[in-house]
Amino acid sequence: MDKKESAFASALAMSALDDIPTANDNAKNIVALLKEQGRVSGYQLSDGQVVSKEEGVAMARNGEIKDVGIAHRKGSEYLKSIPDGTEDNNLSHLPTVSDKSGES
Repeated sequence: MDKKESAFASALAMSALDDIPTANDNAKNIVALLKEQGRVSGYQLSDGQVVSKEEGVAMARNGEIKDVGIAHRKGSEYLKSIPDGTEDNNLSHLPTVSDKSGES
């Protein structure tokens, strides 16, 4: 992909975000995804904390999670990586972890 195509792809990806919150200095990174039946249901943060998708969105909105934007699909909000031209750091490339709480 040349620079022009990359810039267009990045602009298109940015337009899918409803909000790009400003992260606090002590904001955490998302290091893994929690999935149920193949769908993201939560996020594991860099401090080991596992939060639901809804909690993650609220934390990002409050500046507690960095490098993500908020998007929506079918009335449900979720987090997406902020496009930077590199796919290796996209949330979809993160490992999946299981919910250690035992709740379903």
